[in-house]
Amino acid sequence: MLISIFYLINCQIPAYQTAISETENMQLRQTFQQIRNNDESFQYELFKVANAKGYYKPAQKATVTEVQTLKTELQQG
Repeated sequence: MLISIFYLINCQIPAYQTAISETENMQLRQTFQQIRNNDESFQYELFKVANAKGYYKPAQKATVTEVQTLKTELQQG
């Protein structure tokens, strides 16, 4: 169940981002931003619980070379 909630929140965050970028009303935009920020904080708390219980294992950390390669590729467009 914990992983299902984690997955559900992961699916919602991009929808909030789309709404934020397409909303003209500043008050509504700020509300969407606040909801997104709250969901991201909740998502991180869930991750910490799942990780501590062994339900979720983060991906292997990237090497310095991998990070630099990706950074270069993204900067080149």
